[in-house]
Amino acid sequence: MTIPESGCYMDNETSCLPCTPEEEKRVVDELTKEAESNLKEGNLYYVLSNRWYMDWLRYTGQDTGDNMFGHFIGPLSCNGVDSKTPIRRPGQIDNSHLLLDGSDVDGIDLDMHRTLEERRDYVLVPQEIWKKFHDWYKGGPALPRKLISHGVAHKSYSVEVYPLSLKLTDSRDDKKYIIRISKKESVRALYNKVCSLLDLDPEKVGIWDNFNGRKHKLLTVSDEDLEEACLQIDQDILLEVQSEGFHSSRSGMDSTGNELALVAVDPPSTSTSIAGGPAVSNSNGYSSGFGYNIIKGNGLNLPFTTADDGNDILSSVKKCGGGGLAGLQNLGNTCFMNSALQCLIHTPPLVEYFLQDYTEEINKQNPLGLHYYIPRKVSNSVPAVQGELAIAFGELLRKIWSSGRAPIAPRAFKGKLARFAPQFSGYNQHDSQELLAFLLDGLHEDLNRVKKKPYIQAKDANGRPDWKVANECWQNHKARNDSVIVDVCQGQYKSTLVCPSCSKISVTFDPFMYLSLPLPSTVTRSMTITILYGDGGALPMPFTVSVLKHGCVKDLIQALSDGPDGCCLKSDEKLLLAEVDDHHIHRYLDNPYEQLSSIKDDDHIVAYRVPKVPEKLTRLEIIFRSKQKCMSDISNGADSELLGTPLVSCFADGLLTGADIQPLAHKMLVPLMRTTSASPSNQVQTNAASGDAMELEEAFNGDSSPFHLWLTDEKGTSCHPIDNARVFEQGQTVRVLLEWSDRVRELYDVSYIENLPEVYKTTGYIAKKNKHEAVSLFSCLEAFLKEEPLGPDDMW
Repeated sequence: MTIPESGCYMDNETSCLPCTPEEEKRVVDELTKEAESNLKEGNLYYVLSNRWYMDWLRYTGQDTGDNMFGHFIGPLSCNGVDSKTPIRRPGQIDNSHLLLDGSDVDGIDLDMHRTLEERRDYVLVPQEIWKKFHDWYKGGPALPRKLISHGVAHKSYSVEVYPLSLKLTDSRDDKKYIIRISKKESVRALYNKVCSLLDLDPEKVGIWDNFNGRKHKLLTVSDEDLEEACLQIDQDILLEVQSEGFHSSRSGMDSTGNELALVAVDPPSTSTSIAGGPAVSNSNGYSSGFGYNIIKGNGLNLPFTTADDGNDILSSVKKCGGGGLAGLQNLGNTCFMNSALQCLIHTPPLVEYFLQDYTEEINKQNPLGLHYYIPRKVSNSVPAVQGELAIAFGELLRKIWSSGRAPIAPRAFKGKLARFAPQFSGYNQHDSQELLAFLLDGLHEDLNRVKKKPYIQAKDANGRPDWKVANECWQNHKARNDSVIVDVCQGQYKSTLVCPSCSKISVTFDPFMYLSLPLPSTVTRSMTITILYGDGGALPMPFTVSVLKHGCVKDLIQALSDGPDGCCLKSDEKLLLAEVDDHHIHRYLDNPYEQLSSIKDDDHIVAYRVPKVPEKLTRLEIIFRSKQKCMSDISNGADSELLGTPLVSCFADGLLTGADIQPLAHKMLVPLMRTTSASPSNQVQTNAASGDAMELEEAFNGDSSPFHLWLTDEKGTSCHPIDNARVFEQGQTVRVLLEWSDRVRELYDVSYIENLPEVYKTTGYIAKKNKHEAVSLFSCLEAFLKEEPLGPDDMW
């Protein structure tokens, strides 16, 4: 094979292939930038196997660890793959594992597995990139998908990976067909596709929405898209052909295309709708009712009261009983929506509100309300239908609170939801709380009683009582936001901020509609901590306490200080926590809000009892080293074995000098002295017991000291002589190295500071787990109200 000067070679099919991975990457990067700058509805993207794409990324020397681009390939960065380690070029593109069995045609008619996830199973690439990949590698099959738009006020784009797959039944012979079509195509396009498939005259064809095998409505030939017509993926449609032709019908629909909420009143056997008008049943069992109460200005028919006797639906529900028992059908991963809807639909104040006539409270002037202009084939467009989300929710609530128990398919509501919140369109899983937040906010704006929001200048508290400030803040909020959602679902909380630098206190009252509460841990954790006396007052002692598993250092200190299993800390003392690793202090746990999860079960944690004073304490840290090397080796940083646990003493009285270090070290070691030692030791022990510091210093002064001290670093790897005249700054940590000679071993028992217990020692058997306590709402609120520290980024 001859490689031409252009850097490409020709295969048997005369395709031009880049001869280097870098060239392929350059071409794809350029096409990616071009696609990003030309986003528009109708652009084609292709589904590509993520397995193959990952192989291509590795081949072209790109990072595969964070394949998180959106709907198409973004700019890709090279991670510098070693040219000496060649990676095999990917084989042919293979998308076959993405397809359902039996899919044997190309294009949009290929049916993909419904459980596939983007960036895990497949990626989406622009059409031009797919063409390049196919030219270079061949294979397939090709899976083209269109870019569609969502939303009314704010447009967003997504690739329709799963078009509608409608199950068409021909009523003439009950033959079944699968019609795959974009949900953004019009009803007219559906008619044309069916007529073209079966060679039919459009004037003689009628297509029914046959959801769940029941004729709901005859689809009118129009420019309304299939999503607005409430057609769902995998649903049934019914084809009827008559010689005399079909007349479009919208029985049971209001002027916006919504199905009316038809609720039977007592007695159930009567054929009367809640609107009070006659309920006419056709041969398919579909009842159509039209209310007498008309909302003036928008032509919307809503069933509110019975014209004959004036009874409203609320009294009818109470009279019949059994309302609110209907379930919501899953329309394809819509359990997130159904669960949130059922919560709201069974909130008593909202039930009472929407079962009565709430139309007067629909805000027709609110620019934040959820409405849009409906295009018509006339010279002027009709006015916007106001409060669409509130109307759709109200209709759904009325259906559920009817006397029947048959499950309801919330198709009309989902269509409205997808129009105003495109993030919830399609049939993927979404977050239920996110849906609930949008729904509450949308209902509030649709039903806001405030037509013109006043400007209100916020005032400082200026020392006024909290109740006055709180009432003022709430009235200011209600002056701009006043709806049933505010009445039922909103409140305000008091927020207090204390500046850690100047201690200035700021108090505000803020409205809220929902609180994101943390789940408090009911699982406790047993932790063993060794407590040492910084002043040499007693021997080290391990304490085992029980704390919340997800607590913080502050909780551990409190349990050790004054808990039932704690050390009974004095009022003028505090605990200084530290992690000991390899016989030196690895870190101090100074942050009281550090999570206890950072402490592992096999860590060694110690707590030093030190004075509680407001100013910064000077720390004297003693590290122990066995005498195994000559002094020249130690001073040069040569390895020598560390032993024991460092001792720490803290003080704030005066300044620490080099001359103070020797007597302080003696005092800290007093508890470790052996009881049967030579006279100098007994003398020291007696003096220590009497608390006479002066006699202690006289016992070990000058050459009589049994050990030597040097200044060192945090790991004890360096040695420097101590200058007695040196003065150390307040708040400084002074580290000294104590050489543990044979003489020192005779005088002191090092076993007390060796072999510290781990934080938690697992036993040889698995203990039976205690039954978890129930998590109450009150405990969640307590966790939410817990004090939080201000971080550096929050102090503005």
